[in-house]
Amino acid sequence: MAAPLLHTWLPGVTAASASTVNTLGMSRTGISNMLALENDFFNSPPRKTVQFGGTVTEILLKYKKGETNDFELLKNQLLDPDIKDDQIINWLLEFRSSIQLISILLRLPWLNRSQTVVEEYLAFLGNLVSAQTVFLRPCLSMIASHFEGDIDVSDSDDEDDNLPANFDACHRVLQIIARYVPSTPWFLMPILVEKIPFVRKSERTLECYVHNLLRISVYFPTLRHEILELMIEKLLKLDVSASRQDIEDAEETAAQTCGGTDSTEGLFNMDQDEETEHETRADPERLDQMVHPVAECLDILMSLLLSYMKDVCYVDGKADNSKMKDLYRNLINIFDKHLLPTHASCHVQFLMFYLCSFKLGFAEAFLEHLWKKLQDPSNPAIIRQAAGNYIGSFLARAKFIPLITVKSCLDLLVNWLHIYLHDQDSGTKAFCDVALHGPFYSACQAVFYTFVFRHKQLLSGNLKEGLQYLQSLNFERIVMSQLNPLKICLPSVVNFFAAITNKYQLIFCYTIIKRNNRQMLPAIRSTSGGDSVQTCTNPLDTFFPFDPCVLKQSKKFIDPIYQIWEDMSAEELQEFKKPIKKEIMEDEDDDFLKGEVPQSDTHGLPTLVVHATQSHLTSKSCDRDVTFGIPHHSSLPQHPAGAVEHRLH
Repeated sequence: MAAPLLHTWLPGVTAASASTVNTLGMSRTGISNMLALENDFFNSPPRKTVQFGGTVTEILLKYKKGETNDFELLKNQLLDPDIKDDQIINWLLEFRSSIQLISILLRLPWLNRSQTVVEEYLAFLGNLVSAQTVFLRPCLSMIASHFEGDIDVSDSDDEDDNLPANFDACHRVLQIIARYVPSTPWFLMPILVEKIPFVRKSERTLECYVHNLLRISVYFPTLRHEILELMIEKLLKLDVSASRQDIEDAEETAAQTCGGTDSTEGLFNMDQDEETEHETRADPERLDQMVHPVAECLDILMSLLLSYMKDVCYVDGKADNSKMKDLYRNLINIFDKHLLPTHASCHVQFLMFYLCSFKLGFAEAFLEHLWKKLQDPSNPAIIRQAAGNYIGSFLARAKFIPLITVKSCLDLLVNWLHIYLHDQDSGTKAFCDVALHGPFYSACQAVFYTFVFRHKQLLSGNLKEGLQYLQSLNFERIVMSQLNPLKICLPSVVNFFAAITNKYQLIFCYTIIKRNNRQMLPAIRSTSGGDSVQTCTNPLDTFFPFDPCVLKQSKKFIDPIYQIWEDMSAEELQEFKKPIKKEIMEDEDDDFLKGEVPQSDTHGLPTLVVHATQSHLTSKSCDRDVTFGIPHHSSLPQHPAGAVEHRLH
């Protein structure tokens, strides 16, 4: 892979960090010189007249009369890639009074030239658009064409080293043109959309283009929403085309290959193994590369966006609340339009997750936004269900959300569930049906999933008060209602919920689970349309948006704020299967409970599958893709202690 680009070149930021300023030292070079050049631009005479039968004006007059020899000679010289710097400067000065050859001049190879050539060309473009705005679009199109970095043409180190200076020059000219034509951003955005590389092009090309789009969003803030929307839309296409299972399989296959799983083969490839190990040590960046090509591209672009968000929201290490709010407004609108309706995306939603970690107010605003989506009956059922998935996954996985916020959200959700049940008791639709009560089941699953992840926190400290709080939620009424949520929610979530509530004697779910196992679920219609399908394991078509991120570079941003799934020892697992005795629950200072419930924010769940529910897990069904949060594996009954654990890691 070529030398990595800087992820956060933001030359438009007033108070840029010291490292950024050093890296972008060329970003403002020559501005003062160019401003001085512009002041006497129209009055300065050409340095030298290039003679091809006369001046440019004479050549054009001859061309108009049919004498094309001098014109063709002039055109060939301008298009010559080996044209000398002095010749370029002379022609630029000559063309101040002529615009007939502008289309040819805009194709002039002006980058990778001396600073004098670059300054003269920028001045020429400024003069051109100020005198003839009809050339604004061609100029912008020419500039945008350089944002890919010409990586496909040459991968040499020299070419790569010139990219920062080339990009700086392109952004300088955009800002100069905007001074002459204030409407430049509105003309520029359609061109940027048109020029964006195809998602299957090299990751280096996409990285260069996205990097330049982010720089534009800094000095053209009116374009930031459209630029972020464009990039997230493209990232989603990459995300859904590379499932979590495909990425993990590719990594596992590569690890087995590098590990020399074939002992016989290893005897004859010792030199090759040593060479591979030496190359890996010499190039640590290879350790951060994804084996799956689409995942590698997605990882690079995601880390680029995450870095951008950090640099925009923090100036000199201090949070800028105004910029944070603006960025949040942009992202929440894009979330509603693209992310929320997209099913089973794995990673792009972590942009929202990361932004919410900057300030608790953003996390609470995000939860409130999702809550409004869930409870609003005017929204489509699929959107309400997706909002429920996001609420449950966000509450479970966001380490930065305090317990008081978790309790507030549980209170809202559970209260809404009780009101929903009360309204259904007097109606004619009080029976188990996903099509009728999809949002209800989604909210139930959000509550169960959050409880499973957060139960230790909820019970930490004063156990008696914790149990009183959980009893006040009245899970029993929800579970034993005629809508029967245990029949619809994901079996692995139901199993853990049943085990934990049984341990703390909150509710006994196994009777209902056994009864559900004896019944065949009704046929339901697929969320993607088409004929009716039969399914038993995931009738809600559930996925948990914030399941673990598997992108190596992006994980570095997410891991510090992410609640992982923790294993339990065999002793803890056996203890978990036993209900707590009443006298133990009344003793707030019991040593066993203190040993079981950590005081920190870590709150893993046991790898437990209740034997009474195994028939429910082994019923014939359509196994869901691994992109779902806790999918059912056909091997689960044979490996009760590890199957669910595999997905909750």
